[in-house]
Order: sequence, then structure tokens, then C-alpha cells
Amino acid sequence: MTMSNTPMAASPLTRAVLEIDEYASGLGWDQPARLFALVDTARLRTQEPSLAAQLGLDEETGATGFTPIEQDEVPADKALDEFLATIAWPDAVVGCALTVERLMLPSSVDTQVPQGLSDAELAKWVAARPERQEVRMTVAVLRDGNRESAIRLREKDSATEVLTGPDLVPGLAEALAATFAD
Repeated sequence: MTMSNTPMAASPLTRAVLEIDEYASGLGWDQPARLFALVDTARLRTQEPSLAAQLGLDEETGATGFTPIEQDEVPADKALDEFLATIAWPDAVVGCALTVERLMLPSSVDTQVPQGLSDAELAKWVAARPERQEVRMTVAVLRDGNRESAIRLREKDSATEVLTGPDLVPGLAEALAATFAD
């Protein structure tokens, strides 16, 4: 992955999230969830120079920040929260990120959501709504508690239309942070 369209003024975590978003965008829509370990780029260069070279990190440019390393496929047959609850990271991993696609409804529909639906029934109800929006969410957390998110709407699929912020997807950020709990 390269940081070709990420703003250099952004924090290292924001740049990593945007790098992952750009990578996911290049794969197209209707993709499975993808999990990434975040490692300190400078430490990776020092401790694993051959891996750093293989990842194209052997140049001095971009010496600070985080390098996302995609992990094995996220199982599609298991609920995302259940899968995340099984993860433990080695000490070399300073953070993690997840990119996932979902359907979203505007808040104006909140009062119309039927109560008592199962997850499958709710997903079917949301999919049938004409005001639904397809989104790709990329959420990253660090061991120290820092968080960042990026949201891209399918209908506005452009790098200049990606919304970023630390609290855009708090539930997913909490689930990712829990992967670092002792």
C-alpha cells in the first residue's frame, strides 16, 4: 500500500486509516471485512529490514507513522464482534484497523425501526429501505487509546469525499480496542 492521496498534515493514525481506505477502494465494493495490524514503521525498518524492504519501506521518506499489515481473512460465517473477541495481538503490534462495508440509514428513520427484530430481520428491513446508503468504514485504534475512522459512501466514491474523525464508529472502535485488553 502507498500513501499517494493521504494528506501529509494529518496525524500518523489518520494517514494510516486513509491509506487503508484507499487500498480498500482499489479493491472495489462488495468486499469482505479486512483486518490490519498496525506496526511502527521506524521500528519495523530497524527490527525487520528485509520485511520493510519487501513492503517498500526501505526509503527514508515517511519514516514515521504506522504500517498497516493485512491479516488473514475475516471469517464471513462468524459475527464480527465474536471474531474480534478471539483476537490477541503480539507486543510488536501497536494498533489495529478494520475495514467493513455496511448499509446505513439516516437518523430521520430511527423512529421507524421496528422493535424486536433479530439481526437478520433488521438487516433485511434496512436493505429494503429506499433511503439506505452503502458505506465502507475503516476504523483504527492504538494500544494507547487513540482512535481514527474513515467513512466512504458508495454513491460518493471519491478520495475527496471521505469523512474522517475519531468518534464516527464508536462501537467498532470499542470492539477493536478490546483486542488489546489484558
